[in-house]
Amino acid sequence: MTEVVAEKRVGEARIRVRYAETDQMGVVYHSNYLIWFEVGRVELIRSMGLDYKRMEVEEGCGIAVVDVHVRYRSPARYDDELVVETRLVAARGAVIKFGYRVLRIGDGTLLCEGETVHVVVGKEMKKRGLPPKYAERFAAYLKAHASDGVDGLQSDR
Repeated sequence: MTEVVAEKRVGEARIRVRYAETDQMGVVYHSNYLIWFEVGRVELIRSMGLDYKRMEVEEGCGIAVVDVHVRYRSPARYDDELVVETRLVAARGAVIKFGYRVLRIGDGTLLCEGETVHVVVGKEMKKRGLPPKYAERFAAYLKAHASDGVDGLQSDR
């Protein structure tokens, strides 16, 4: 029996800024956004009915970050409630690309947007293909959202 999973257009992960994530100016320190990108990525994969931890354990592979692009637009501050919107942008062979937007929930302000590129690697850190179950689900997601634009995460500029 095949499990049917309703795929969301954009994965969402909610975050509340902790005091430890801010600098002396009371602004979220820039590297925290990369951590939040990871939270969003794992949640998007989970929303597809997949399990990143299980992929590591059962399939013996992970997805290593090889490139990151981030654009900071407005500061987040202590106790802000945020949403990390994540979308799968591309997946071909061993390369996967995700896009992100971080918004403040209270007023919808776009705080940060970016993308990460990953390479699927085995335990020995050598490039390998994405396991078939994951490749098939990623391909179905991309096909279902092909009309959303290249990355579908463009801000309202």
